[in-house]
Amino acid sequence: MLKNKEKKEKKTKKEHEEKNNKFLEIIKKRWLINGSKTLLLVVIILGIFIGITMCMQKLDLTPIDLTEQKLFTLTEESKEQIRNINFDNSNVNIYFVGYSEDDSTLDLARQYTKVTDKISVEAVTANDRPDLVEKYGIESGSEGIIVENGDKYKVLSSSDLYTYDSETYESVSIAEEKLTPDVAIVDPDLVMSLPKSVTADTVPKIYFLTGYSQFSLTSGMQYLNMYLQNEINEIASLDILSTGKVPDDCNTLVITTPNKDFDDIATNAIMDYINKGGNILWLNSAIANQVDYTNVNKILATYGVNPFEVGAIRETDTSKMVSQSPDLIIPEIQYSDVTKKIYNSTGVIFLNATKINVVDSEALSDLKVTKTDLIKTSEGSYFRSNFKIQSEEPQEGEEKQAYLVGAELEKTITEANSENGTEEVKSKLIIYGENYFVSDAQLSQSSQTPIIAYRQNKDLALNSIAYLSNREEDITVRKGTGTVKYTATEQESRIILAIITAVPILIILIGIVVWISRKRKK
Repeated sequence: MLKNKEKKEKKTKKEHEEKNNKFLEIIKKRWLINGSKTLLLVVIILGIFIGITMCMQKLDLTPIDLTEQKLFTLTEESKEQIRNINFDNSNVNIYFVGYSEDDSTLDLARQYTKVTDKISVEAVTANDRPDLVEKYGIESGSEGIIVENGDKYKVLSSSDLYTYDSETYESVSIAEEKLTPDVAIVDPDLVMSLPKSVTADTVPKIYFLTGYSQFSLTSGMQYLNMYLQNEINEIASLDILSTGKVPDDCNTLVITTPNKDFDDIATNAIMDYINKGGNILWLNSAIANQVDYTNVNKILATYGVNPFEVGAIRETDTSKMVSQSPDLIIPEIQYSDVTKKIYNSTGVIFLNATKINVVDSEALSDLKVTKTDLIKTSEGSYFRSNFKIQSEEPQEGEEKQAYLVGAELEKTITEANSENGTEEVKSKLIIYGENYFVSDAQLSQSSQTPIIAYRQNKDLALNSIAYLSNREEDITVRKGTGTVKYTATEQESRIILAIITAVPILIILIGIVVWISRKRKK
């Protein structure tokens, strides 16, 4: 009986062990299946991620520009200019000496290589290329950029690619404005550093009248001076009392808010310049209109412009104001040859603008003058002549209407000619009832009005001068003047792109795998 009991216990134990073994086998099997699925999923995910990364590296994607004004993205204007260069059998080599591989300016330059295979860009060290350092005189330990084609070259320092806001001490990048023209050194039809529309014989010479003006090239308009030179204009100050005349090589004369009336010498010299077909950019100010301008008004009357009135325009339409300031207004750009490129842009900003009064159409016809409106205020604006009034609402006599604050006036002049008897010449005047829109305080990143630098104030001024200089092909929208805040490096750009591309794909794939797995279990 005892033996039977032992046999029974052994059988029970054996059966129990068999059941446990079967259970363990089931667990192992399920673990193996689930583990295999997980491993397969991990492999798939890693494979996709590696594949995406390799594709991005193969594509050599342009870095993502995170600056507000796209300071490190090549503009369409630059691309077009590069395409128009006659490289012939030449190649342009751009060497960045001492720059790191992920430098944002280097990334900008690499975009030239995507426009044409005639341009190469390379980051090198002084140890890699001692021949370049010695040949072009780059100081040891410093950064330098060499644009080279055979015996033609241009050397830039890192400081050449930035200007600085004297008020905020922040860096403002002008890298593209410097680099693009330098690539043109290969074209025999172009002079070194000149844009496509300019040759050695056509560099416009722009004179700024001094002695009467509120601003000068060295005080108040340094930014405008720099931008004009970047577009390859020869800039000079004109002391008309010393010369007694406007120089014969003057392409455009700039007059900025005379703070006193012209004397007879200046008046006669400017009138003679007009009668020979000279062109003038005139910037006025509401503050300066309290001066007796007998001779100034005489010159303006030549184009049918009546004397300026004392006063400034105020705005009632809040959508046309900046920071709810009725004197800081966003006027309406009118379509014209001067403004066509900025017609649908973010617009311009005027401060304390004054109205431009022009004689009627019949009187203009008698003067042989045609008028084109460039800038007008909104219908909600009014003109205030009494600066002591504090109310922002229009008072009695301050009628709300649209005022002309920018205009082009072209005068046809019949000039005596010894060979043909007479000939007709045209003199153009572009006049704005505001001068601060091109001042340093507005074109720079001023802490008071930084938003202005992001408008088309600069474009309006430069396009006006390009038009007066008979260079309509240079009327365009330029890269904005923005403070350098941040730009992603090439590696950072790829990471950002990988995240926004790969993550959604991976989520979808995981969902598909889980769905298939659950369907099979059912």
